[in-house]
Amino acid sequence: MFKLSLRSSIAIYIFCLGPLTSNLSDAIANTKYIPVQKLLNENNIKYEDIPTIISTNNLELKSLNELVSSASYNLSSKISKRYPSLDLNANGLPQYLYGKNYNNKIANTKTSQFKANPSLFLRWDLIDPQRGLEINSARTNFEIAKNNFKIKKYDLIQEAKSRFHKFQQSYENRKNASTAVDLSLLSLKDAKAKLDVGIGTKFDVLEANSQLARDRQLLEEKKIIEEISIVSLKEILNIDFKKELYINNKQRLMGFWNYELKENINNGLENSLSIKNINLQGLIKKNQSKIFKNANLPIIYISNNLSTTFSKGSTLTSSIDPEDNRSSYLNTISLNFTWNIFNGGKNINSSKAKNSEFESEKYAYANLKNILKKNITETYLNLIKNQTKVISTKKEIQSTEEALRLSRLRYEVGISTLKDVLLRQKELTNARTKYINAIFNYNINLDKLERLTFLKKTPKCENINTDIKNKIYSICDY
Repeated sequence: MFKLSLRSSIAIYIFCLGPLTSNLSDAIANTKYIPVQKLLNENNIKYEDIPTIISTNNLELKSLNELVSSASYNLSSKISKRYPSLDLNANGLPQYLYGKNYNNKIANTKTSQFKANPSLFLRWDLIDPQRGLEINSARTNFEIAKNNFKIKKYDLIQEAKSRFHKFQQSYENRKNASTAVDLSLLSLKDAKAKLDVGIGTKFDVLEANSQLARDRQLLEEKKIIEEISIVSLKEILNIDFKKELYINNKQRLMGFWNYELKENINNGLENSLSIKNINLQGLIKKNQSKIFKNANLPIIYISNNLSTTFSKGSTLTSSIDPEDNRSSYLNTISLNFTWNIFNGGKNINSSKAKNSEFESEKYAYANLKNILKKNITETYLNLIKNQTKVISTKKEIQSTEEALRLSRLRYEVGISTLKDVLLRQKELTNARTKYINAIFNYNINLDKLERLTFLKKTPKCENINTDIKNKIYSICDY
Protein backbone atom coordinates (compact mmCIF):
# COMPACT_ATOMS: atom_id res chain seq x y z
CA MET A 1 0.00 0.00 0.00
CA PHE A 2 1.05 3.57 -0.66
CA LYS A 3 0.16 6.78 1.05
CA LEU A 4 -0.32 10.09 -0.75
CA SER A 5 -1.07 13.57 0.36
CA LEU A 6 -4.61 14.91 0.24
CA ARG A 7 -3.66 17.37 -2.52
CA SER A 8 -2.15 14.62 -4.67
CA SER A 9 -5.19 12.43 -4.28
CA ILE A 10 -7.55 15.17 -5.37
CA ALA A 11 -5.38 15.78 -8.40
CA ILE A 12 -5.68 12.12 -9.36
CA TYR A 13 -9.48 12.31 -9.15
CA ILE A 14 -9.65 15.35 -11.39
CA PHE A 15 -7.33 13.78 -13.95
CA CYS A 16 -9.32 10.56 -14.09
CA LEU A 17 -12.73 12.14 -14.30
CA GLY A 18 -11.80 14.63 -17.02
CA PRO A 19 -12.40 12.30 -20.01
CA LEU A 20 -15.87 11.47 -18.72
CA THR A 21 -17.12 14.84 -19.94
CA SER A 22 -16.88 13.61 -23.55
CA ASN A 23 -19.75 11.65 -25.10
CA LEU A 24 -21.19 10.59 -28.43
CA SER A 25 -23.75 13.34 -28.73
CA ASP A 26 -22.22 14.36 -32.06
CA ALA A 27 -22.55 10.85 -33.43
CA ILE A 28 -26.16 11.52 -34.40
CA ALA A 29 -26.98 14.72 -36.20
CA ASN A 30 -29.71 16.74 -34.59
CA THR A 31 -32.94 16.14 -36.46
CA LYS A 32 -35.20 19.16 -36.89
CA TYR A 33 -38.75 18.40 -37.95
CA ILE A 34 -40.38 20.89 -40.27
CA PRO A 35 -44.15 21.33 -40.29
CA VAL A 36 -45.36 19.63 -43.45
CA GLN A 37 -47.46 22.66 -44.38
CA LYS A 38 -44.25 24.53 -45.19
CA LEU A 39 -43.37 21.84 -47.71
CA LEU A 40 -46.69 22.02 -49.54
CA ASN A 41 -47.43 24.59 -52.20
CA GLU A 42 -51.07 25.58 -52.16
CA ASN A 43 -52.11 22.12 -50.95
CA ASN A 44 -50.42 20.42 -53.92
CA ILE A 45 -48.40 17.26 -53.36
CA LYS A 46 -45.32 17.03 -55.55
CA TYR A 47 -43.58 13.74 -56.21
CA GLU A 48 -40.20 15.38 -55.66
CA ASP A 49 -41.21 16.56 -52.15
CA ILE A 50 -42.01 13.09 -50.81
CA PRO A 51 -38.50 12.20 -49.50
CA THR A 52 -38.28 15.50 -47.63
CA ILE A 53 -41.77 15.20 -46.14
CA ILE A 54 -41.13 11.61 -45.00
CA SER A 55 -37.74 12.48 -43.51
CA THR A 56 -39.10 15.40 -41.53
CA ASN A 57 -42.68 14.46 -40.72
CA ASN A 58 -43.28 10.72 -40.53
CA LEU A 59 -44.12 9.62 -36.99
CA GLU A 60 -42.75 6.09 -37.33
CA LEU A 61 -39.41 7.50 -38.47
CA LYS A 62 -39.31 9.89 -35.53
CA SER A 63 -39.82 6.96 -33.17
CA LEU A 64 -37.02 4.97 -34.80
CA ASN A 65 -34.68 7.92 -34.49
CA GLU A 66 -35.04 7.70 -30.72
CA LEU A 67 -33.78 4.10 -30.88
CA VAL A 68 -30.66 5.36 -32.66
CA SER A 69 -30.15 7.82 -29.82
CA SER A 70 -30.61 4.99 -27.32
CA ALA A 71 -27.90 2.94 -29.06
CA SER A 72 -25.62 5.97 -28.99
CA TYR A 73 -26.09 6.45 -25.25
CA ASN A 74 -25.52 2.74 -24.66
CA LEU A 75 -22.20 3.00 -26.53
CA SER A 76 -21.24 5.97 -24.36
CA SER A 77 -22.10 3.87 -21.30
CA LYS A 78 -19.81 1.05 -22.41
CA ILE A 79 -16.96 3.45 -23.25
CA SER A 80 -17.20 4.92 -19.74
CA LYS A 81 -15.87 1.59 -18.42
CA ARG A 82 -12.44 2.73 -19.57
CA TYR A 83 -12.46 5.35 -16.85
CA PRO A 84 -12.52 5.09 -13.07
CA SER A 85 -15.61 5.05 -10.90
CA LEU A 86 -15.81 7.33 -7.88
CA ASP A 87 -18.10 6.76 -4.89
CA LEU A 88 -18.76 9.19 -2.04
CA ASN A 89 -19.82 7.84 1.35
CA ALA A 90 -21.08 10.32 3.90
CA ASN A 91 -22.66 8.38 6.75
CA GLY A 92 -23.33 10.56 9.80
CA LEU A 93 -22.59 13.83 8.07
CA PRO A 94 -22.73 15.22 10.63
CA GLN A 95 -23.67 13.22 13.71
CA TYR A 96 -24.05 14.48 17.31
CA LEU A 97 -23.01 12.39 20.30
CA TYR A 98 -24.28 13.23 23.77
CA GLY A 99 -24.40 11.16 26.94
CA LYS A 100 -23.15 10.48 30.48
CA ASN A 101 -21.40 7.54 32.04
CA TYR A 102 -22.04 6.86 35.73
CA ASN A 103 -19.71 4.71 37.83
CA ASN A 104 -19.55 4.60 41.65
CA LYS A 105 -15.85 3.69 41.67
CA ILE A 106 -14.43 6.14 39.16
CA ALA A 107 -15.25 9.63 38.10
CA ASN A 108 -18.31 10.12 35.99
CA THR A 109 -17.69 11.03 32.34
CA LYS A 110 -19.66 13.01 29.78
CA THR A 111 -19.90 13.07 25.96
CA SER A 112 -20.85 16.08 23.84
CA GLN A 113 -19.46 16.04 20.31
CA PHE A 114 -20.28 16.86 16.66
CA LYS A 115 -18.63 14.40 14.28
CA ALA A 116 -18.30 13.85 10.49
CA ASN A 117 -16.65 10.95 8.62
CA PRO A 118 -16.90 11.27 4.78
CA SER A 119 -14.91 9.06 2.41
CA LEU A 120 -14.16 8.74 -1.31
CA PHE A 121 -13.51 5.43 -3.05
CA LEU A 122 -12.06 5.24 -6.54
CA ARG A 123 -11.79 2.08 -8.63
CA TRP A 124 -10.05 1.94 -12.00
CA ASP A 125 -10.04 -1.32 -13.94
CA LEU A 126 -6.66 -1.40 -15.62
CA ILE A 127 -7.14 -4.79 -17.28
CA ASP A 128 -10.65 -6.05 -18.10
CA PRO A 129 -10.73 -8.77 -20.79
CA GLN A 130 -14.42 -8.15 -21.48
CA ARG A 131 -14.42 -4.37 -21.70
CA GLY A 132 -13.04 -3.91 -25.22
CA LEU A 133 -15.36 -6.57 -26.63
CA GLU A 134 -18.40 -4.99 -24.96
CA ILE A 135 -17.48 -1.60 -26.45
CA ASN A 136 -17.09 -3.16 -29.91
CA SER A 137 -20.50 -4.83 -29.60
CA ALA A 138 -22.12 -1.58 -28.51
CA ARG A 139 -20.48 0.26 -31.42
CA THR A 140 -21.73 -2.40 -33.81
CA ASN A 141 -25.25 -2.15 -32.36
CA PHE A 142 -25.06 1.59 -32.91
CA GLU A 143 -24.20 0.99 -36.58
CA ILE A 144 -27.07 -1.49 -36.88
CA ALA A 145 -29.47 1.05 -35.34
CA LYS A 146 -28.36 3.70 -37.84
CA ASN A 147 -28.77 1.23 -40.71
CA ASN A 148 -32.24 0.22 -39.47
CA PHE A 149 -33.19 3.89 -39.42
CA LYS A 150 -32.00 4.31 -43.02
CA ILE A 151 -33.72 1.09 -44.13
CA LYS A 152 -37.01 2.23 -42.63
CA LYS A 153 -36.57 5.67 -44.14
CA TYR A 154 -35.99 4.26 -47.63
CA ASP A 155 -38.91 1.84 -47.24
CA LEU A 156 -41.23 4.62 -46.10
CA ILE A 157 -40.18 6.84 -48.99
CA GLN A 158 -40.85 4.01 -51.43
CA GLU A 159 -44.23 3.28 -49.80
CA ALA A 160 -45.14 6.99 -49.86
CA LYS A 161 -44.21 7.16 -53.56
CA SER A 162 -46.37 4.09 -54.21
CA ARG A 163 -49.30 5.77 -52.47
CA PHE A 164 -48.66 8.92 -54.49
CA HIS A 165 -48.82 6.85 -57.69
CA LYS A 166 -51.99 5.21 -56.35
CA PHE A 167 -53.34 8.69 -55.69
CA GLN A 168 -52.56 9.71 -59.29
CA GLN A 169 -53.96 6.45 -60.64
CA SER A 170 -57.24 6.88 -58.79
CA TYR A 171 -57.38 10.51 -59.92
CA GLU A 172 -56.92 9.53 -63.58
CA ASN A 173 -59.38 6.63 -63.25
CA ARG A 174 -61.97 8.98 -61.80
CA LYS A 175 -61.44 11.39 -64.71
CA ASN A 176 -61.71 8.48 -67.15
CA ALA A 177 -64.95 7.37 -65.53
CA SER A 178 -66.25 10.94 -65.75
CA THR A 179 -65.35 11.03 -69.45
CA ALA A 180 -67.22 7.75 -69.93
CA VAL A 181 -70.31 9.35 -68.36
CA ASP A 182 -69.99 12.28 -70.76
CA LEU A 183 -69.74 9.90 -73.73
CA SER A 184 -72.81 8.01 -72.51
CA LEU A 185 -74.71 11.27 -72.14
CA LEU A 186 -73.77 12.13 -75.72
CA SER A 187 -74.92 8.72 -76.92
CA LEU A 188 -78.21 9.13 -75.03
CA LYS A 189 -78.68 12.57 -76.56
CA ASP A 190 -78.08 11.17 -80.04
CA ALA A 191 -80.51 8.28 -79.43
CA LYS A 192 -83.26 10.62 -78.19
CA ALA A 193 -82.70 12.98 -81.10
CA LYS A 194 -83.13 10.14 -83.57
CA LEU A 195 -86.20 8.91 -81.72
CA ASP A 196 -87.73 12.40 -81.84
CA VAL A 197 -87.36 12.62 -85.62
CA GLY A 198 -88.66 9.09 -86.11
CA ILE A 199 -85.49 7.41 -87.33
CA GLY A 200 -84.46 5.93 -83.99
CA THR A 201 -85.86 3.31 -81.68
CA LYS A 202 -86.93 3.32 -78.07
CA PHE A 203 -84.67 0.30 -77.58
CA ASP A 204 -81.64 2.48 -78.41
CA VAL A 205 -82.73 5.03 -75.80
CA LEU A 206 -83.15 2.30 -73.20
CA GLU A 207 -79.76 0.83 -74.03
CA ALA A 208 -78.13 4.28 -73.82
CA ASN A 209 -79.79 4.87 -70.46
CA SER A 210 -78.55 1.52 -69.14
CA GLN A 211 -75.00 2.30 -70.22
CA LEU A 212 -75.23 5.74 -68.60
CA ALA A 213 -76.41 4.18 -65.32
CA ARG A 214 -73.50 1.72 -65.36
CA ASP A 215 -71.00 4.48 -66.06
CA ARG A 216 -72.40 6.69 -63.32
CA GLN A 217 -72.17 3.80 -60.83
CA LEU A 218 -68.57 3.20 -61.89
CA LEU A 219 -67.84 6.91 -61.45
CA GLU A 220 -69.10 6.83 -57.88
CA GLU A 221 -66.90 3.81 -57.15
CA LYS A 222 -63.86 5.59 -58.59
CA LYS A 223 -64.60 8.65 -56.43
CA ILE A 224 -64.58 6.47 -53.29
CA ILE A 225 -61.32 4.81 -54.34
CA GLU A 226 -59.80 8.26 -54.89
CA GLU A 227 -60.86 9.37 -51.42
CA ILE A 228 -59.34 6.23 -49.90
CA SER A 229 -56.06 6.87 -51.72
CA ILE A 230 -56.02 10.46 -50.43
CA VAL A 231 -56.48 9.28 -46.85
CA SER A 232 -53.75 6.68 -47.30
CA LEU A 233 -51.30 9.28 -48.61
CA LYS A 234 -52.13 11.71 -45.82
CA GLU A 235 -51.52 9.01 -43.20
CA ILE A 236 -47.98 8.14 -44.26
CA LEU A 237 -47.06 11.81 -44.77
CA ASN A 238 -48.59 12.75 -41.40
CA ILE A 239 -50.89 15.37 -42.90
CA ASP A 240 -54.10 16.49 -41.25
CA PHE A 241 -56.96 14.46 -42.73
CA LYS A 242 -59.10 17.61 -42.89
CA LYS A 243 -56.56 19.32 -45.15
CA GLU A 244 -57.49 19.44 -48.85
CA LEU A 245 -54.91 17.97 -51.21
CA TYR A 246 -54.65 18.16 -54.96
CA ILE A 247 -52.40 16.76 -57.64
CA ASN A 248 -50.59 19.52 -59.46
CA ASN A 249 -49.46 17.36 -62.39
CA LYS A 250 -51.11 14.58 -64.35
CA GLN A 251 -49.96 10.99 -64.34
CA ARG A 252 -46.72 10.52 -66.28
CA LEU A 253 -43.61 8.39 -66.51
CA MET A 254 -41.43 9.43 -63.56
CA GLY A 255 -38.17 8.66 -65.35
CA PHE A 256 -36.22 6.02 -67.22
CA TRP A 257 -34.00 3.14 -66.18
CA ASN A 258 -30.73 3.07 -68.12
CA TYR A 259 -28.98 0.16 -66.38
CA GLU A 260 -28.52 -3.46 -67.38
CA LEU A 261 -29.58 -6.30 -65.10
CA LYS A 262 -26.03 -7.26 -64.06
CA GLU A 263 -25.28 -3.72 -62.91
CA ASN A 264 -28.54 -3.65 -60.97
CA ILE A 265 -27.70 -6.86 -59.07
CA ASN A 266 -24.07 -5.94 -58.36
CA ASN A 267 -24.93 -2.47 -57.07
CA GLY A 268 -27.82 -3.78 -55.00
CA LEU A 269 -25.69 -6.42 -53.28
CA GLU A 270 -22.87 -3.96 -52.63
CA ASN A 271 -25.07 -1.28 -51.05
CA SER A 272 -27.75 -3.32 -49.31
CA LEU A 273 -28.02 -2.18 -45.71
CA SER A 274 -29.87 -5.35 -44.76
CA ILE A 275 -26.91 -7.46 -45.89
CA LYS A 276 -24.54 -5.16 -44.01
CA ASN A 277 -26.65 -5.57 -40.88
CA ILE A 278 -26.43 -9.36 -41.08
CA ASN A 279 -22.64 -9.07 -41.21
CA LEU A 280 -22.73 -6.73 -38.23
CA GLN A 281 -25.00 -9.12 -36.33
CA GLY A 282 -22.42 -11.84 -36.99
CA LEU A 283 -19.69 -9.66 -35.51
CA ILE A 284 -21.80 -9.13 -32.39
CA LYS A 285 -22.31 -12.89 -31.95
CA LYS A 286 -18.56 -13.42 -32.36
CA ASN A 287 -17.82 -10.72 -29.79
CA GLN A 288 -20.33 -12.18 -27.37
CA SER A 289 -18.67 -15.58 -27.69
CA LYS A 290 -15.30 -14.04 -26.80
CA ILE A 291 -16.87 -12.12 -23.89
CA PHE A 292 -18.03 -15.38 -22.30
CA LYS A 293 -14.60 -16.92 -22.86
CA ASN A 294 -12.88 -13.94 -21.25
CA ALA A 295 -15.21 -14.03 -18.27
CA ASN A 296 -12.86 -16.62 -16.71
CA LEU A 297 -9.83 -14.32 -16.98
CA PRO A 298 -8.74 -12.11 -14.08
CA ILE A 299 -9.64 -8.43 -13.79
CA ILE A 300 -6.86 -6.20 -12.49
CA TYR A 301 -7.80 -2.88 -10.97
CA ILE A 302 -6.37 -0.09 -8.86
CA SER A 303 -8.30 1.34 -5.94
CA ASN A 304 -7.91 4.53 -3.97
CA ASN A 305 -9.74 5.02 -0.67
CA LEU A 306 -9.64 8.48 0.88
CA SER A 307 -11.32 8.92 4.27
CA THR A 308 -11.32 11.81 6.71
CA THR A 309 -12.68 12.40 10.19
CA PHE A 310 -13.61 15.68 11.83
CA SER A 311 -14.90 16.15 15.36
CA LYS A 312 -15.70 19.07 17.65
CA GLY A 313 -16.23 18.58 21.33
CA SER A 314 -15.13 15.81 23.74
CA THR A 315 -16.05 12.23 24.51
CA LEU A 316 -15.69 10.28 27.79
CA THR A 317 -14.25 13.21 29.72
CA SER A 318 -15.08 14.60 33.14
CA SER A 319 -14.92 18.15 31.83
CA ILE A 320 -16.11 18.88 28.31
CA ASP A 321 -14.31 21.38 26.13
CA PRO A 322 -16.71 22.39 23.35
CA GLU A 323 -13.85 24.00 21.41
CA ASP A 324 -11.84 20.82 21.28
CA ASN A 325 -11.32 20.18 17.50
CA ARG A 326 -9.82 17.06 15.95
CA SER A 327 -9.38 15.91 12.34
CA SER A 328 -7.54 13.22 10.45
CA TYR A 329 -7.44 11.64 7.03
CA LEU A 330 -6.21 8.40 5.50
CA ASN A 331 -5.47 7.83 1.81
CA THR A 332 -4.86 4.26 0.61
CA ILE A 333 -3.95 3.12 -2.89
CA SER A 334 -3.77 -0.58 -3.75
CA LEU A 335 -3.47 -2.87 -6.77
CA ASN A 336 -6.04 -5.69 -6.79
CA PHE A 337 -7.38 -8.46 -8.97
CA THR A 338 -10.45 -10.70 -9.07
CA TRP A 339 -10.57 -14.06 -10.85
CA ASN A 340 -13.48 -16.39 -11.38
CA ILE A 341 -11.64 -19.69 -11.53
CA PHE A 342 -14.57 -22.06 -11.97
CA ASN A 343 -18.35 -21.74 -12.43
CA GLY A 344 -19.34 -25.18 -13.66
CA GLY A 345 -18.64 -24.52 -17.36
CA LYS A 346 -21.36 -21.88 -17.65
CA ASN A 347 -19.21 -19.40 -19.59
CA ILE A 348 -17.77 -22.04 -21.95
CA ASN A 349 -21.22 -23.32 -22.90
CA SER A 350 -22.54 -19.77 -23.36
CA SER A 351 -19.58 -19.07 -25.66
CA LYS A 352 -20.37 -22.15 -27.75
CA ALA A 353 -24.01 -21.04 -28.04
CA LYS A 354 -22.97 -17.67 -29.43
CA ASN A 355 -20.61 -19.40 -31.87
CA SER A 356 -23.54 -21.41 -33.19
CA GLU A 357 -25.55 -18.22 -33.61
CA PHE A 358 -22.61 -16.76 -35.52
CA GLU A 359 -22.63 -19.73 -37.91
CA SER A 360 -26.38 -19.25 -38.35
CA GLU A 361 -25.80 -15.68 -39.51
CA LYS A 362 -23.62 -17.00 -42.36
CA TYR A 363 -26.56 -18.96 -43.79
CA ALA A 364 -28.88 -15.99 -43.30
CA TYR A 365 -26.39 -13.83 -45.20
CA ALA A 366 -26.29 -16.20 -48.18
CA ASN A 367 -30.08 -16.56 -48.18
CA LEU A 368 -30.64 -12.80 -48.11
CA LYS A 369 -28.31 -12.34 -51.08
CA ASN A 370 -30.33 -14.86 -53.08
CA ILE A 371 -33.61 -13.15 -52.13
CA LEU A 372 -32.22 -9.77 -53.12
CA LYS A 373 -31.02 -11.10 -56.50
CA LYS A 374 -34.48 -12.57 -57.13
CA ASN A 375 -36.29 -9.36 -56.16
CA ILE A 376 -34.04 -7.19 -58.34
CA THR A 377 -34.41 -9.53 -61.32
CA GLU A 378 -38.21 -9.75 -60.98
CA THR A 379 -38.58 -5.99 -60.58
CA TYR A 380 -36.32 -5.34 -63.58
CA LEU A 381 -38.26 -7.74 -65.79
CA ASN A 382 -41.59 -6.30 -64.58
CA LEU A 383 -40.34 -2.84 -65.53
CA ILE A 384 -39.52 -4.06 -69.04
CA LYS A 385 -42.93 -5.75 -69.26
CA ASN A 386 -44.68 -2.53 -68.27
CA GLN A 387 -42.61 -0.56 -70.75
CA THR A 388 -44.16 -2.61 -73.53
CA LYS A 389 -47.61 -2.21 -71.95
CA VAL A 390 -47.29 1.57 -71.88
CA ILE A 391 -46.45 1.53 -75.59
CA SER A 392 -49.15 -0.96 -76.59
CA THR A 393 -51.94 0.63 -74.51
CA LYS A 394 -51.09 4.07 -75.88
CA LYS A 395 -51.51 2.69 -79.38
CA GLU A 396 -54.72 0.97 -78.31
CA ILE A 397 -56.16 4.29 -77.11
CA GLN A 398 -55.37 5.92 -80.45
CA SER A 399 -57.02 3.11 -82.40
CA THR A 400 -60.13 2.92 -80.20
CA GLU A 401 -60.57 6.71 -80.35
CA GLU A 402 -60.57 6.51 -84.12
CA ALA A 403 -62.90 3.50 -84.06
CA LEU A 404 -65.36 5.38 -81.83
CA ARG A 405 -65.23 8.44 -84.09
CA LEU A 406 -65.96 6.37 -87.16
CA SER A 407 -68.69 4.40 -85.38
CA ARG A 408 -70.48 7.63 -84.42
CA LEU A 409 -70.32 8.87 -87.98
CA ARG A 410 -71.72 5.55 -89.23
CA TYR A 411 -74.48 5.74 -86.60
CA GLU A 412 -75.37 9.29 -87.60
CA VAL A 413 -75.84 8.27 -91.25
CA GLY A 414 -77.73 5.14 -90.27
CA ILE A 415 -75.32 2.43 -91.39
CA SER A 416 -74.39 1.40 -87.85
CA THR A 417 -76.22 0.78 -84.59
CA LEU A 418 -76.03 2.51 -81.23
CA LYS A 419 -74.91 -0.82 -79.77
CA ASP A 420 -71.77 -0.62 -81.89
CA VAL A 421 -71.15 2.94 -80.64
CA LEU A 422 -71.56 1.89 -77.01
CA LEU A 423 -69.22 -1.05 -77.58
CA ARG A 424 -66.51 1.22 -79.05
CA GLN A 425 -67.12 3.65 -76.23
CA LYS A 426 -66.54 0.88 -73.66
CA GLU A 427 -63.42 -0.27 -75.51
CA LEU A 428 -62.02 3.27 -75.32
CA THR A 429 -62.70 3.49 -71.57
CA ASN A 430 -61.03 0.10 -71.05
CA ALA A 431 -58.03 1.11 -73.17
CA ARG A 432 -57.57 4.29 -71.15
CA THR A 433 -57.84 2.25 -67.92
CA LYS A 434 -55.15 -0.15 -69.13
CA TYR A 435 -52.90 2.78 -70.05
CA ILE A 436 -53.38 4.35 -66.61
CA ASN A 437 -52.57 1.02 -64.94
CA ALA A 438 -49.53 0.49 -67.17
CA ILE A 439 -48.04 3.84 -66.17
CA PHE A 440 -48.85 3.11 -62.53
CA ASN A 441 -47.11 -0.28 -62.60
CA TYR A 442 -44.18 1.18 -64.54
CA ASN A 443 -43.64 3.89 -61.91
CA ILE A 444 -44.05 1.40 -59.04
CA ASN A 445 -41.35 -0.88 -60.45
CA LEU A 446 -39.14 2.09 -61.27
CA ASP A 447 -39.21 3.28 -57.65
CA LYS A 448 -38.74 -0.27 -56.39
CA LEU A 449 -35.61 -0.67 -58.53
CA GLU A 450 -34.25 2.55 -57.06
CA ARG A 451 -34.84 1.19 -53.59
CA LEU A 452 -33.31 -2.22 -54.25
CA THR A 453 -30.26 -1.15 -56.26
CA PHE A 454 -29.48 2.34 -54.86
CA LEU A 455 -29.19 3.51 -58.47
CA LYS A 456 -31.03 6.59 -59.70
CA LYS A 457 -33.58 6.86 -62.46
CA THR A 458 -32.88 9.53 -65.04
CA PRO A 459 -35.11 12.03 -66.84
CA LYS A 460 -33.55 11.04 -70.21
CA CYS A 461 -34.07 7.75 -71.98
CA GLU A 462 -30.59 6.52 -72.95
CA ASN A 463 -28.79 3.20 -73.24
CA ILE A 464 -32.00 1.40 -72.49
CA ASN A 465 -32.25 -2.39 -72.69
CA THR A 466 -31.45 -3.51 -76.25
CA ASP A 467 -34.53 -5.69 -76.56
CA ILE A 468 -36.71 -2.67 -75.88
CA LYS A 469 -34.70 -0.08 -77.78
CA ASN A 470 -34.78 -2.08 -81.03
CA LYS A 471 -38.56 -2.37 -81.08
CA ILE A 472 -40.48 -0.34 -83.65
CA TYR A 473 -41.92 1.75 -80.85
CA SER A 474 -39.69 2.72 -77.96
CA ILE A 475 -40.56 3.79 -74.41
CA CYS A 476 -38.27 6.71 -75.13
CA ASP A 477 -41.04 8.16 -77.27
CA TYR A 478 -43.36 8.45 -74.27
